[in-house]
Amino acid sequence: MPQTKPRDVQVFPVATDTRVLRSRSWTRLRFEIEYALAKGTTANSYLIEGDKTALIDPPGETFTQIFLEALQQRFDVKKLDYVILGHVNPNRAATLKALLEIAPQITFVCSNPGAINLRGALENLDLPILIMRGEETLDLGKGHYLQFIPTPNPRYADHLCTYDPQTEILYSDKLFGAHVCGDQVFDEGWEVYNEHRRYYFDCLMAPHARQVETALDKLADLPVRLYATGHGSLVRYGLIELTKAYRLWSQQQTSADLTVALIYASAYGNTATLAQAIARGITKAGVAVESINCEFTDPDEIRAAVEKADGFIMGSPTLGGHAPTPVQTALGIVLSTATNNQLAGVFGSFGWSGEAVDLIESKLKDAGYRFGFDTIRVKFKPNDVTLQLCEEAGTDFAQALKKAKKVRSPSVPATSVEQAVGRIVGSLCVVTAKQDDISSAMLASWVSQASFSPPGLTIAVAKERAVESLTHSGNKFVLNILKDGNHIGLMKHFLKPFGPGQDRFADVAAQEAENGSPILTDALAYLECSVQNRMESGDHWLVYATVDNGKLLDNNGVTAVHHRKTGTHY
Repeated sequence: MPQTKPRDVQVFPVATDTRVLRSRSWTRLRFEIEYALAKGTTANSYLIEGDKTALIDPPGETFTQIFLEALQQRFDVKKLDYVILGHVNPNRAATLKALLEIAPQITFVCSNPGAINLRGALENLDLPILIMRGEETLDLGKGHYLQFIPTPNPRYADHLCTYDPQTEILYSDKLFGAHVCGDQVFDEGWEVYNEHRRYYFDCLMAPHARQVETALDKLADLPVRLYATGHGSLVRYGLIELTKAYRLWSQQQTSADLTVALIYASAYGNTATLAQAIARGITKAGVAVESINCEFTDPDEIRAAVEKADGFIMGSPTLGGHAPTPVQTALGIVLSTATNNQLAGVFGSFGWSGEAVDLIESKLKDAGYRFGFDTIRVKFKPNDVTLQLCEEAGTDFAQALKKAKKVRSPSVPATSVEQAVGRIVGSLCVVTAKQDDISSAMLASWVSQASFSPPGLTIAVAKERAVESLTHSGNKFVLNILKDGNHIGLMKHFLKPFGPGQDRFADVAAQEAENGSPILTDALAYLECSVQNRMESGDHWLVYATVDNGKLLDNNGVTAVHHRKTGTHY
């Protein structure tokens, strides 16, 4: 087993009177479990020392001890005036309590929803709080005259950006970040972060694309030279390109032909985590999500979202054997607004019982709604396998909506160009991958050798494929090349629809490769591969991987080939 680097705090000056404290972990943190690209993370905090001093976004409890040690080595914490919070979650409570013990004079600065969350996280404490609604400012002296821009979304209803005109730094918290760990403070050679930033957006921002667009509009007129993000390298060199990319990615979501209203409440964050995974599955299939946290959303806004949506999904925790009041209100709105041709879905988390999920499911079934996936019930905190199930359920839901639309649309004969494209021939293969407790596979024919030295190949992977999340840079997989005359059984097996979380390898002869992925023993040959990089190509990802190992299993066999009549489908 390779040795994992210990967690640490990297301190670095970023501007006049301003330092970043980067709490680093080279492994994925458990509170980021819904974020499956395991490249480590940094929790970035910032210290501005004017005549008064402000600490922005102290990290969660994973880093409490090492963060406070690093802070106290470089600054007299008893002189700290303000702690500015871009958002408040229970994970930060331990650090905030420890700070208060050292420096009880602290005044917290946050949005109004943030103040509500803060009082809930730090119960029984008399907290001095400055609430920033968008017009207030905070003068730290020495020219640091801070401005505040509320940028809420359903997942982070209290989200607040902070801008320092003196240094032209925007403290963007969740916006523009990436979960990746390393020594690089700024984003020199910023293109190497493209994949990480796009994945971060798809996981955390895409379900809130409309609110992201609103945030971009609010920030557009600020002269910003640096995004001081909550996670990952600070954005300086690729700032313009990343801002344009956020605008483009958001517009791709908001302009989609189909929309799902995802309505939920979350008591301890678990239901929100499930919602995020379901939304990820929907958006990767090219369907937009209107994510609605009904605890912070006006009933008229919920009604409008349900009216325009092609389908809706409801999620709820169970509190005292019941659904929270905001969920019950939202359910009433859905039942009075949604039509029976809208697809429905239900999910939720619970501690000891799941009455809220059962209530919503029964009400929707009694009203005659069709369900896009089997109701998801999760006890306590979700794990990787549960979140894979949620993501696949979201993708199935989106594909059911797309199929229904195609059924209602007249069929169009393939054009001559489409017929010609269909004559491109590919070998029939099965891509298999396994990471920890998650495994997946897909039938593939868009495969080509791409390099001699090192030996490498490319595979086109549709964005909505379940295996897509296992084909990022650094991931391992096996390419199983099928044998002509012996391929029909495997082809039919991997072509059939699998339910969310269903084992793709049941009833299939397989053994484990050196890289941990399954080898199909009835294949003609197999190649063990490592993903080097990938490129977005329309509705697919073009994955380039190098070959680490492989074997021809049948010296006399011939590769099975896929012949098509049109280039519009496989």
